[in-house]
Amino acid sequence: MSSRAEILALLRENARYSAEDMARQTDLDPAEVEDVIAELEADGVIAGYQAIIDYRELEDERVRALVELNVTLDRETSYADIAERLAKFPEVEGLRLVSGDYDFDMEVEGDSMSEVSRFISEKVAPVPEITQTVTHYVMESYKERGIVFGDGDDDDRLSVSP
Repeated sequence: MSSRAEILALLRENARYSAEDMARQTDLDPAEVEDVIAELEADGVIAGYQAIIDYRELEDERVRALVELNVTLDRETSYADIAERLAKFPEVEGLRLVSGDYDFDMEVEGDSMSEVSRFISEKVAPVPEITQTVTHYVMESYKERGIVFGDGDDDDRLSVSP
């Protein structure tokens, strides 16, 4: 595995590892680790760093929805054009062109279900190329970006014995 791949794997595991922590886990010294990270950032490979938040643990829990979008393209409009337009909205947390039964998979966050619904109906659905939206509200998150939430001891289902 290359030093770039090793550093990326470690950063995906924990972006708060220090250069010293990563040097201990690789064959690099801390200065080399910092150089590799700086190169990855300059090349745009590392686009940013974010905390993974378990909103259930906060008083002001956010409403999240996954939205399927179908589009019909015309001669002047590409998928990239539609993506650029949608990605500008602050409510849009994630947007991907996907294969399958729909074209885009969009993640949306808001303070309430009505706020998310209003955003979809007033800002997304009116985009001329969007022909259909299907909104799925996230009821519970168990794992985000490789991080499992909770300690697993909250299973309150009753045991059934034959």
